[in-house]
Amino acid sequence: MTGPTANLLITGARLIDPATGTDAIGDLAISDGLVVADAPAGAERIDGRGLVVTPGFCDLHAHLRQPGRDGAETIESGCRAAARGGFTTICAMPNTDPAIDSAEAVSRAVAAGAGGACRVRIIGAASVRRAGREMADLAAMAAAGAVAVSDDGCAVSGAMARETFERVAAAGLLLIEHAEDPSLVAGGVMRAGPTAVRLGLPGWPPAAELTTVERDLALAGTTRARLHLTHLSCAASIEAVRGARARGVAVTCDVTPHHLSMADDWVAGSRRFAWDEERAPDPALAFDGRCRVNPPLASRADALALLAAVADGTIDSIATDHAPHPVERKLAPFASAAPGLIGLETALSLGLAAVEAGRLALPALVAAMSTRPAAIIGEARSLAVGATADIVAFDPAARWRVDATTLESASSNTPLLGMELPGVVRLTVGDGRITYRS
Repeated sequence: MTGPTANLLITGARLIDPATGTDAIGDLAISDGLVVADAPAGAERIDGRGLVVTPGFCDLHAHLRQPGRDGAETIESGCRAAARGGFTTICAMPNTDPAIDSAEAVSRAVAAGAGGACRVRIIGAASVRRAGREMADLAAMAAAGAVAVSDDGCAVSGAMARETFERVAAAGLLLIEHAEDPSLVAGGVMRAGPTAVRLGLPGWPPAAELTTVERDLALAGTTRARLHLTHLSCAASIEAVRGARARGVAVTCDVTPHHLSMADDWVAGSRRFAWDEERAPDPALAFDGRCRVNPPLASRADALALLAAVADGTIDSIATDHAPHPVERKLAPFASAAPGLIGLETALSLGLAAVEAGRLALPALVAAMSTRPAAIIGEARSLAVGATADIVAFDPAARWRVDATTLESASSNTPLLGMELPGVVRLTVGDGRITYRS
């Protein structure tokens, strides 16, 4: 985002802008990095027929591993992966080593992300070292540039939960919560249910998420704190959010692309999407550590309920939870494999697969990846004249094969390797500058 500003004319594309309600075939002109009515003389002309042009995507949940684990990812490589995926903003979570738990750490992270291929917004830790015993200085981190706080990897501890919500409200911050009750997880490594029983793996019950969701919704209601529930994975959590909103609680939420598209049968070797016809899993693919995520892949019924909640707007955002790991941490036995998978370069494609299956309208997908998550952290996105050009142009009909050798991420831990997916990003423009071109 430090290059020259763009001068472009994209002609004959499908323009989708949730901010203005636009969904039409038309031209988009950019002059000196701004959306304009008429392209300047000498602007580069791009044939947009067959392309969809939308506001740039915003990811509320990504792990860039820097500092401390930059063998799996760096800010630079993570930003390249984001730009290739159509993202112009990503929010970096604080569970680095050391944790981003002070104003000084936030300032260093902001500076480190300044030269990347997308904006890097910093999430500060809610507690010192994310240990749940001592409050971090939330106001100081906000002043240093943190857009939210989270102890991601775990929920805020029960002993200091109310204080956390009260201080978040006082600082005018957003609390991003990883809803998990460790006492109910009790060693579970995949979603509890028939598949876990069949595979002989310890099950992780949906109640481990729901009990924390309900606690946090109650605290948000009494303290008036802004709450964002991240990577929700069960239908009961969505119903709890609907009920809280009806009571006036200020809550938003997101879901990952993999929880929308993959179910717990992937651990047994299935590679069908949640909406596909049932077919026998491949035993050779069973116990693949790349399918271990936190929270675990849910039942097919839960996955389809989450997808429906994106379609009706209950779920505000699709966030990747991009979690890179070195190969050896995923080659371990399933129960010992590091949880998490990469998602910045495949998020759009999984969403488009749901669109192709008739489970999601394309404008709803665009809103959940661009304008709605951006608004949650105070950013604006629009294709309207006068707006700074923050756009992505993609071909929804083109196919690509997920290949470790061509990914921009420094890691390749995804069970999608070798699969052919729809949707290829052709151009990303962030803050008026071209950040990716295929």
